[in-house]
Parts: sequence; C-alpha cells; structure tokens
Amino acid sequence: MGHREDLLEGAKRCLLAKGFVRTTARDIVKESGTNLASIGYHYGSKDALLARAYVEMVEGMSDAFEGGGELGGEPGSLERFAEVWSNIIGTMRDPGSMWRLSMEIVAMGDQLPKVREHLARAQREGARGIVTLFHGGSEDDVPEERVDTLGYFYLTLMMGLMAQWTFDPKSAPEAGQLAEGLRQVIEAATVPKG
Repeated sequence: MGHREDLLEGAKRCLLAKGFVRTTARDIVKESGTNLASIGYHYGSKDALLARAYVEMVEGMSDAFEGGGELGGEPGSLERFAEVWSNIIGTMRDPGSMWRLSMEIVAMGDQLPKVREHLARAQREGARGIVTLFHGGSEDDVPEERVDTLGYFYLTLMMGLMAQWTFDPKSAPEAGQLAEGLRQVIEAATVPKG
C-alpha cells in the first residue's frame, strides 16, 4: 500500500479505538507508519481523512446488512424488512461497534461543518443504497424522489436505532418488533374507519 491507503487504514483503526474528537493527526501517523505532511498532501486535513475513513467503514457494512449473502423474503415484504433490520441490529451489538462512533459524529456535527457537509453528501448515497436492500434492484435505478422519501425513511429508523442501541441496548427493539410495528401502521392506515 502507498501512503494514501496506509493513512486511510490507520485512520479507521484510530476512529474505532479513540473516536473522532480524540484522534489526533499524530495518532494517525503513528498508526499508519506515515508522516504528518502526507495527511495534508493526500486528504487536505485530518478531519477530511477521518471523514473519508468513516464513510468507507459505513460502506463496508453493506455485506453485513445483507447477511453475507442473498437476502430472503420478497423485496418490499415484511419478511425482508425484518431480515435486513435483524442484520443491521446484529452490527450494533458488537462492543466496538462503529455505530457508537456514528453517534459521536452526529453529536459533534456543529463543531465540524466541513466534515458534516462531506458526510451529508455520503448520507444521500447511503439512503439510495438502503432502498435496494429492502426493495431490491440497482442503486443506479433508484429515482431521486425515492431517495428523498423511502431512503430517508429507512435512514431515520437507523438513526433512532443507533441512538437506542448506544443509550440502552437492553431495551432497544429487535427486528421482529420493528416489523410488527410496521405491520400495525400499515393495518391502521388501510383499515377503513367507521
């Protein structure tokens, strides 16, 4: 690997070990075996490097979200909904879960406006990708309106789950509870009143 890749891998390890705020440029250099000047040369700043490392870590979760293979259940079905959420929740159970890091980044967003801008752009692509997990198809075929509605609906659920699993994992909902809640919402919305 070259310095660029070494920095990125070192930044990922630092993020998981120390979090965003406590990771220094010197930590990254020590972890990557590079030098301070290479951070600016390859990424512009320590924060830009950490943001890139975080985005790559999130993107790397897609295999885990798919359960390491093909998803069961028909695309768009309650079964698929429960399976994907079960896989996502499985990644939140790990003691060194990157989702704790995600909560740190959300909480400090105002302090790092450039990082927030970078991550907001990446979040839009995450919304596009999560639609295909639940509904099948290719990311290239997901229209912008579907990203703006369904994609952000799923991301909102994920943010709430991250907060619950970070704050109190013992009372955080399981996938079956989420699927049952969705079933009840659908039922209430489709059963005629009166």
